[in-house]
Amino acid sequence: MAKILDGTALAKGIRAEVAAAVAEMQQKYEVTPGLAAVLVGDDPASAIYVRNKGRACAEVGMASETFHLPASTSQAELMALIESLNHDPRFHGILVQLPLPRQIDEGPVIQSLLPSKDIDGMHPFNMGKLVLGTPDFIPGTPAGIQQILVRNGYDPAGCHVVVCGRSNIVGKPLAILLMQKQAGANATVTVCHTGTKNLPALTREADILVAAMGRAKAITGDMVKEGAVVIDVGINRIDDPTRKQGFRLVGDVDFEPVSQKAEAITPVPGGVGPMTIAMLLVNTLAAARLSIQNR
Repeated sequence: MAKILDGTALAKGIRAEVAAAVAEMQQKYEVTPGLAAVLVGDDPASAIYVRNKGRACAEVGMASETFHLPASTSQAELMALIESLNHDPRFHGILVQLPLPRQIDEGPVIQSLLPSKDIDGMHPFNMGKLVLGTPDFIPGTPAGIQQILVRNGYDPAGCHVVVCGRSNIVGKPLAILLMQKQAGANATVTVCHTGTKNLPALTREADILVAAMGRAKAITGDMVKEGAVVIDVGINRIDDPTRKQGFRLVGDVDFEPVSQKAEAITPVPGGVGPMTIAMLLVNTLAAARLSIQNR
């Protein structure tokens, strides 16, 4: 049976590190890191995620405020809010919760963020710095995955990492991050996607397999080699009449058979998710430090 890589416990330790750094910043510079979260519409999952971020900020001594806009918000109205937050000294980090309603084009929205406040690391400027190996902010989920590996003793250096998924928020930045010639990286990375032929042949070559496909139980037991480390980024609702709510959450990995072959595996929930939020706190702290350097 695989070792369970407990993201909840690891995130708790990282939040404690951030809380100590926030207290030191307040004492030395009289600066409290601040996060502005922008939520458009009433997507239940997004609302829960934003609320959890607010609670995490409070736990570590950061200031946070959620700006909740109606689903009918126009592109111009959202961009006007972001412009005001760009110039608001209370907030060092701005987080625009995705997905946005269909009438809003997320590309211009992300590009309207001040790069020094873009704690998701999604602005083209910050993506470029990540490619060059000099990021100010590493996107939260890739950063969390890297910390899960490194802090559990699974250094990616020299390993073959197979990433299933090429999204801008997970697959692409994770591949870029882990291929850098740096500590906690230096891996050989293969990125698979919907156009990949014979996916199981590639996943079976992985020393470290990352599933970020958005499909429940897409990675089955026969797709994983003995002794692999498996990181499950997915979180999917599937029907379960035995549960009070009528559903349960599963990852992109078929947990039971894969856990019989893997050396280590992240659970869903309680794996990558808590680490994503913890790393956003790390990025908000980094943004506050940038503001101190630049004043």
